[in-house]
Order: sequence, then C-alpha cells, then structure tokens
Amino acid sequence: MRFAREEKKGRFIAMIVIFASLISVFVFTLLKNQVIDGKKDTASNTASVESTEVKALRGQILDRNGNVIVGNRQGNDVVFLAADFPEYSKQEERNKIIKSLIDLFEQNKVKWNDDMPIVMDTNGNYQFAKDRDKDIETMKSRDILRLNKYATADDCMNELIDRYKLQSYSKADARKIASVCYQMKIGLFNSANPYTFATDVSDEVASVIKENSNFYKGVDVQVVNYREYADGTIAPHIIGVTGVISAEEYAQLKSDGYAMDDIVGKSGIEQLFEKELKGKNGTKIVTTALDGTQTTKTIDLENGENVVLTIDAALQKVTQDALAEKCKSLSSANASGGAAVVMNCKTGEILSIATYPSYDLNSYYKDYSKLAKDSNSPLFNRALLSTYAPGSTAKVSTAIGILEEGVADENSTIECTGTYKYGLVCNNNPETTTIDIRTALQDSCNIYFYHFGGELLGIEKMNMYREMLGLGQPTGIELYENTGVLDSPSYRTSIGQTWQTGFSLQSAIGQAGNLFTPLQLCNYVATIANGGTRYSAHIVKSVLSSDNSTVIMEKEPEVVCETGFKKKNIQIIKEGMRRVATVTLEGSFDDTIVDVACKTGTSTVEKTINGQKGIYTNGFLITFAPYDDPEIAVAVAVEGAYSGGSLAPVASSIYNYYYKNKTTVSDNNSENYDDTDNSTNTDLLR
Repeated sequence: MRFAREEKKGRFIAMIVIFASLISVFVFTLLKNQVIDGKKDTASNTASVESTEVKALRGQILDRNGNVIVGNRQGNDVVFLAADFPEYSKQEERNKIIKSLIDLFEQNKVKWNDDMPIVMDTNGNYQFAKDRDKDIETMKSRDILRLNKYATADDCMNELIDRYKLQSYSKADARKIASVCYQMKIGLFNSANPYTFATDVSDEVASVIKENSNFYKGVDVQVVNYREYADGTIAPHIIGVTGVISAEEYAQLKSDGYAMDDIVGKSGIEQLFEKELKGKNGTKIVTTALDGTQTTKTIDLENGENVVLTIDAALQKVTQDALAEKCKSLSSANASGGAAVVMNCKTGEILSIATYPSYDLNSYYKDYSKLAKDSNSPLFNRALLSTYAPGSTAKVSTAIGILEEGVADENSTIECTGTYKYGLVCNNNPETTTIDIRTALQDSCNIYFYHFGGELLGIEKMNMYREMLGLGQPTGIELYENTGVLDSPSYRTSIGQTWQTGFSLQSAIGQAGNLFTPLQLCNYVATIANGGTRYSAHIVKSVLSSDNSTVIMEKEPEVVCETGFKKKNIQIIKEGMRRVATVTLEGSFDDTIVDVACKTGTSTVEKTINGQKGIYTNGFLITFAPYDDPEIAVAVAVEGAYSGGSLAPVASSIYNYYYKNKTTVSDNNSENYDDTDNSTNTDLLR
C-alpha cells in the first residue's frame, strides 16, 4: 500500500515537471521570435541612426494684454564642428579656412565674431583694446599665453603668431586669424563645444559656404533662433538683451546643461527670468532604413516659458513719446534726461515705465560703442537707478505726518511773511498770507512746512511717515533698483557729518540730503491716492507655459504696509493736491479727460554739462486720477526742467490715452493670449 502511494506521487511529480518544461519551451520560443529575432529584423532593416541636439525656443515676453513684445525668428549661424574641422596639428589648413571665411565675410560686409582684446591702431601697430583689462589679464594668464603681467600687445601677438603659425601673413591678417584661433581656445573648442564664427548671417553668404563644403571642412551653417522685437524701442531698459554666454557665465551655468555656444539673458527681464525663458534642449533622432525611408522624432525638447509683464505696450509707447517730447523741448544746455512711471494704485502693477534718452534693442550691439560713450547715458535706467532731491513733492509726506501726529489740523494756520525765523526764505508769493494745510500744499509754502514739519514734527516722525510711504525704501520691483537716501541723523553720521537743525527744516520741504527714484515717487503718491495702502511694485504679471495654456506663476498684489492713515487726513491731503491741479496749475489739465490731483516739485543740483559747471534745476510731478476714485498714479522727473508744473503735458497725455482705452489697458483675461506655439506666433505688436 505504501509503495502504491509513493508510485502515484512520483507519477504526479513527473507530470508537473513535463508540463513546466513544455511551458518553458513555449515561452522561450515566443520571446525569441517576438523580441530577439524581432530586434534583428529591425536592425537589419536600418541603415543608420543619427541624433543631433535641438535648441529649445526661448520663451516670449508679452505685455499684459498678450501682445508679443519679444518673440523669435530664424537665422543662420556659422559654426565650427570639431569632428570635421582640421585638428590643431594641421594649423596651416585651419588658417586657410579661417582666412577664406574672413575674406568672404568682409567682401560681403557681413560681421564675424572678432572679440580678441588686441586691435590695430591707425599706424598699423598692435595695441590692447580699451576697457578690456580683465580680458587682457586672462589672455596673459598661465592657462592661455603664459606671459607675465607686463607683456605688451606686441608680446602677446608674437606668441599668438608663433603658436598658430601665422608668420607668412600680413600683420592685419595675422591679427584676424589669431582672433578666431584665440577665441576657439578660450571657448574650449572640442567635440562637445562647437565654436560660433558668426551669427545671423545672410542667406547669400550661408549659401556660398554650403556650396563649397569640401573646402570649408567642419564649417557648418546652422539654422537657429534669434530674438525678434515687435518694437525695439519699447521699454528696452526693462526688457534687457541676450547674448552668447561668457566664460564666467558658462562656469556658473554648465551644471544646468548650458553649452559654450548658448544664448543667455544679459540684463533686464531676459536675465532675471533666464531659467524660465531658456527651456530645455532636446534630441532629434533620424532613422534611415535600407530602402532610404527616413523617420524623424524629437525627444526631451521643452521650449521656454513665456513671461507676461504688467506693462501695456501701447501705453508704454505713449509714455515714452510724451517724456521724450518734453525732454527735447528743453534747452540742450540744461536738459540731459528724465523718467516717467505709471502705476495701478490698487495693485502696485507698473503699467508703463519710461527712461529718456533711450535706445533700440534691434540695434543695441551695433550701436553699443556709441551708446556707451554718450554723455547723456542712454543705457542708464533712470526710472529705477537715478536718485533725485524730490523738491516740494516731499511736502505731501510732511503734511500727512503733521496731521496724523496732531501737530496741526485742517484749521491751523501760519502767517507767511516770506521769511522764516532762521532766515530761510519762502519760495513763493501766496495770494494770502494766512496759510492752512490745504493752501500750503496749493501754494507750496515753505514757511508752513518749516514750522509745522521741520520744527514741530521733527525729523524722526517725519521720516517714520516717509518710510511708511516707501520713500528711501525698496519698492519690491523684480529688477535691480537704487533704494535712494532718506536723510537722517544716522545717515549723516555714516558719512562723517553732524546733524544740524537746519537739515530738519530743509528735509521738510524735500531738500537736505533726501534722494529718491522716480519709481519710489510713483509708489509714494499711489499710496496716498488709494487711502494709505502701500503695495509692492511689480512688473511681472505671470509666467505661462510655452503654448500659453498653463499658468506657471501668477503675481498677486502684495501689501507691504497698511499705514492706517485717518480717512479725513487723507482727504485733506487730496483736496490740497486737487487745488494744485486746478488753481496753481490753472489751465494745465484743461484738456485732460479726467479730474487730476497733483503736487509739483523743483530742486537744484550742481553739475557739469558740456564742461560747464553750474546750478541746474530738476522738475518733478506726482499725480493721480480720477480725483474722486483714483485708479492710476503717475510720477514724472525731468532733469533741467524749470518747474514741476511744466511736466503737466506728460501726465495729461498718459491720462487721456489710459482713460480712452481703459478696457484694453486695465483688463487682462486669459482669453487674450494666443495659444499657438511660440515658434510660429507672428502676432507681434503693430
């Protein structure tokens, strides 16, 4: 019985083994036919597989209504590829190719990348380029030419001529060829780092290179994307520029996947939002079958995200044009520049921000040398970086402090006799000698502010309210700004001076050492206009995906300070500012389609213009509208203006455009954005 059971058990095990074996054979055969042999069939049908890097499209920069301010276009780059370019050991062959390319470009008046810090003077001698000290130091360093720091331009060129076998060339040609070879060295030219010989090359020159590819070994014409501007004059100081990555930038960014020939933001929004705008390069895979059929696919490509600004491009142009017209109307002996800022009082959004003189992004690099040497500094962002003594525009901050601290009320008066007890002189001839706070603002009476502000309120309280209003404080804007100077005893100590009683009196009327930016002045008047809430100024509204379908980041209004000012006190200040617009500047806003309130200011500054040292005036205007329910605030600063009141036409132009086109400027719905891919979007601002 026992043996029978064991026999049955043995048969059962044998059956399981046989069954498992059959399954294994079946599975193996299936895998072989479907996977292993399948791969062989695929491989046997493939002649080649090539992969190349695909550059991501840089994201667009849009205005608040979805108009494209900065987009992309395609052009030609001429690039050296190390895999096919003659090796360093074949330098003579390299030189022939480089010399031929230089001749081709110069014959066709096309620019090539010549950035070596050695130039030739009018006598045909080598000399170091001006303002290139750091580059010259790099050239002499152990990593490059291994020369001592006292080496001359001739010493450097002799080393380059020997290293790159240029003895048979003229001095001029040797310098040009050496420039290319030197830049290849600096750029770490190898299979991983192509060298860009020229950018944005015409189709005609590109065609010559392609047609002579047997001679131009390793010289490739690549179709790349360039920045395209709807109007290069729109907010160039804010937009910023892009350029080829520098050695220092590459050292910082290579861990993020950047290559030596990548384009990066150099200033403004282009630099600040480099990470978002850049995108991620992908790979194009081209598979060629034996029958010649090709299949192409691109993987891992992520185009850059789009940055939406708070500015309205059309209002920006109106602001720029009005500011430029005013500046140009002044005597050339006095005028040098100015700025204007427009802000939404209820959000802190910057609707336009202009600097004069300015420049065109389309010709920035072409005109750079001229722009950099211009004594009026067109490259300088006056709206964010210039600081000015604000003059009487500061009296609004003094006035709110006087009322809030109870130093005086709306009925308190002072006799304005033309001089103050310290010998200070009043700057106006008021219609009445009995001055209350509204009249003090209307007539900009220094005597009133000397007494109630400088003497009774005092510098500490005065500055407490100015800080609340954002004067001498960061505004919060995303770009770099100058925070200015809020004059105080501690500030004077920091510069080795002692605080004097007279400083408090002068500070009360906007003089002394106070220095504020046009943006701060705009944020300050916007805070008064909205009833005492100071918002963080911002110029970026949102970041969208490359096809505009997804909001990546959206900026919400941010309250920096709730001042808590009494409504009655704010109303008194506004009434005084309304009088400035209707009485002091009677007629100046007659053509403005909304009711305006404002405060003017004038300050003096000692400076040298065209070699002549003298005392010049700067004019300022801070304003908001509509008076009954303020929506936007405007600040204008013009160097050389004889008065703040003379700037009224600038503000009037802004208000008239804004309120005639209010729904376009102030609304911003997602429907406004084109959801087409930014590689083909040609809906640029007209």
